[in-house]
Amino acid sequence: MSASSYFVYILASRHHGTIYIGVTNDLRMRLALHRSGRGSKFVAKYSVTRLVYVETYTSPSEAIAREKALKEWRRDWKIRLIEQENPDWRDLSHLI
Repeated sequence: MSASSYFVYILASRHHGTIYIGVTNDLRMRLALHRSGRGSKFVAKYSVTRLVYVETYTSPSEAIAREKALKEWRRDWKIRLIEQENPDWRDLSHLI
């Protein structure tokens, strides 16, 4: 991962559980914040800490636009997106 990468990511509480969509330029740090309860009140409240989907961008504006677009999607579309790449909803944090 280069310093100029931006990530749109999806966290889940469990398989087909609560979903959180975010954007960051440091995925490891952001995930550590989420898991410590300091990344987001929503994530802390619903224990949404399993990294189930990631997209990489070189432009922050592209990443932010994608995050906003995904947040507007219907839940079933988000589930299909996750399951195209990660049908078992495995935690992908070991890949970063």
